[in-house]
Amino acid sequence: MKPVLAAAAAFALACGGSAGGPAVAPVPPARGAVTAIGPMSVARAVHTSTLLRDGRVLITGGFDDAGSNHATAELFDPVTDRFRPAARMQSARLDHTATLLADGRVLIAGGLSGEALSSAELYDPAADRFEPTGRLGTARNGHKAVRLTDGRVLIVGGDVAGAAFLAGAEVYDPGTGRFTPTGSMSIARSSHTATLLPDGRVLVTGGHQGRQSAIQIHATAELYDPVAGRFLPTGAMTRVRHKHDAAPLGGGGVLIVGGTDARDDIGAYDSVERYDPAVGRFSAAGQMGSPRYKIQDTTISLPNDQVLVAGGAAQAELYDPASGLFARVSGELGDSPLFATATLLLDGRVLITGGYGLHSRARANAWIYSP
Repeated sequence: MKPVLAAAAAFALACGGSAGGPAVAPVPPARGAVTAIGPMSVARAVHTSTLLRDGRVLITGGFDDAGSNHATAELFDPVTDRFRPAARMQSARLDHTATLLADGRVLIAGGLSGEALSSAELYDPAADRFEPTGRLGTARNGHKAVRLTDGRVLIVGGDVAGAAFLAGAEVYDPGTGRFTPTGSMSIARSSHTATLLPDGRVLVTGGHQGRQSAIQIHATAELYDPVAGRFLPTGAMTRVRHKHDAAPLGGGGVLIVGGTDARDDIGAYDSVERYDPAVGRFSAAGQMGSPRYKIQDTTISLPNDQVLVAGGAAQAELYDPASGLFARVSGELGDSPLFATATLLLDGRVLITGGYGLHSRARANAWIYSP
């Protein structure tokens, strides 16, 4: 294997990955454009990107172009479109979660640093400081985090460094700084999605358990009820998916985007589907111009009700829910960014950062989508 592929291949194997390149279908151009901006201070993939209340963006962790894990963090300033270093985290992390709390702090939970982590920490933007908080009941990476309507944070699923897969969930209470167990899903899930619905429930879709020849990809979905503290079944997706993404739609629906089957990049999907919470069903909702996977946290609901899909291919695409059509956005992202991040800014633009490519190491590159 070439050295430039070492970092990407190591994480891909941990997720049941392989190498290759899916074909790209032609689609018409969309309004708006993606343009490159100055890079982050370091290369990052499998990191997090969180919008702060003052409009800045906190970037944390990930791995670099040599495959080393980061404890570093940085802040993006949307006024200057530049990054500057922030305080260091208490622990190096990748495949963790970062969740903005109601008081403006950011909860950093779990992740991977040689082994799965149970530690969590809080970032205080006013002081530019990370400080420890309560520990997860179960060490985990590849999990999802959702801030509930009451301000608590749901931590759901994931795995333990690929050695065990988790169905359990926990809730973090910012008032006490503690994690407590809550209901368990019907099956273990990693590389899944979790999306807050308007009624306060959380939709969890797809994911996998097991690795390589023993991997099982899920089509099932379930709903977390924060009042009852338990998970309930809902309709299944039209196909098995993991390493996919999800974004809320106007009217309460959820768009499920891309992903793949057990063949990883060879089986990457260009299909999308839509979940209707009123009837608890998924239905086909269009086709992207490019197959995409490893796109978690790169699908953004825009203020105009369109959805930007920014990861997994050399160009971003826009989805119009009214027509069910995708259109390609002008501007290049280079070698298809996998495990990058995308963050909606207060001015309606979208910041896209890092990731690695099918043929390249983790990158420090950053881009802005302007509508």
